Amino acid sequence: MGLLSPSTDLALLALVAVFVAFLSATQDIAFDAYSTDVLRDNERAAGAAVKVLGYRLAMIVSGGLALVLAGSWLGWSYTYMLMGLFMLLCAIATVLAPEPETVAAAPRTLGLAVVEPLSEFFSRRGALMILLLVVLYKLGDAFAGALSTTFLIRGAGFSVEEVGMVNKIFGLAATIVGALAGGALMSRMGLYRSLMWFGILQGVSNFGYWVLAVTPPHLYSMAVVVAVENICGGLGTAAFVALLMALCRQQFSATQFALLSALSAVGRTYLAGPFTPPLVESFGWSGFFVLTVFIAVPGLLLLWYKRREIRALDNPAV
Repeated sequence: MGLLSPSTDLALLALVAVFVAFLSATQDIAFDAYSTDVLRDNERAAGAAVKVLGYRLAMIVSGGLALVLAGSWLGWSYTYMLMGLFMLLCAIATVLAPEPETVAAAPRTLGLAVVEPLSEFFSRRGALMILLLVVLYKLGDAFAGALSTTFLIRGAGFSVEEVGMVNKIFGLAATIVGALAGGALMSRMGLYRSLMWFGILQGVSNFGYWVLAVTPPHLYSMAVVVAVENICGGLGTAAFVALLMALCRQQFSATQFALLSALSAVGRTYLAGPFTPPLVESFGWSGFFVLTVFIAVPGLLLLWYKRREIRALDNPAV
């Protein structure tokens, strides 16, 4: 992509971009399966936190840093080449990474790779309720985050520069802190208690946006609200990723994690995206953010209902 110009090679550039996106999605599935297989049960919490840390650092490098480099230093062609070099370094790290202690046999057919993992998951008692929990757990967080930047600019009256500095820099840094703290706390609290407490915190933290909606705009108050909301969101994300890993059987980890991670995006993509604008029009900004707190409640109630199954995931031998 760094060697192609949009003005003269737009079709070829688009095809290469689609190919890169295809390989990226394939790598995501492979890496999720690898992390599920290679981490011991007592390492799952820390592993989930580090996965979130790596993802957020990658967002900073490929988003903010790439824009700065492309606009002021290297231009787009050399910036793309630099991003490719970063991926080469990651490939070297992949070669040096350890293999899982127990390696599952590779499926011999496509049917065994796709059909059997799905049939195994759906054969579990309460499988549909678990999938519903995956959809609902971060739904309130997804609704609040869908229009958070729009609200800060249009609703709260902050400038684009202020929102960019606080929401993108402080927000990402706070998410990283929350994820690392979540990994440390999960090792002591266990999976169920972490999911419950972190879920409550990520739901209640949406009240911060309500405070901004009913008070005059102030840079410090926005920084506090964004930091608290992202720390709580990072806590919830770390516990949620640990839940997804715990739900996968090692011999089916790639397909099952792909299923669970795809379902986890349903709330953000198909519910929060289309429904947030009409909700803001109906309730106003302050009423909308209060509503997002209540949207988080069904996921917490379902988590409490499935508490025995979630607690059992901390002790797979039982």
